[in-house]
Amino acid sequence: MVELLEFVAKSLVDHPEQVDVQKIEDENTIRLELRVAPEDMGKVIGKQGRIAKAVRTVVKAAAAKEKKKVTVEIL
Repeated sequence: MVELLEFVAKSLVDHPEQVDVQKIEDENTIRLELRVAPEDMGKVIGKQGRIAKAVRTVVKAAAAKEKKKVTVEIL
């Protein structure tokens, strides 16, 4: 899931070298923290959060196989 989120984020931004994904795992939940360059924040979030919602949906679909709850935070 980390690789998937990293790939999608790098495809969206102008500065892919500044994309960083951290994985914080609990017993049955996974939190992925996505950090991008400040000027790329709008590209990752999108108008009215549409791109962020789509990214979260894709990651949650990938996490369904592991039967864990996943949250994606864009920082």
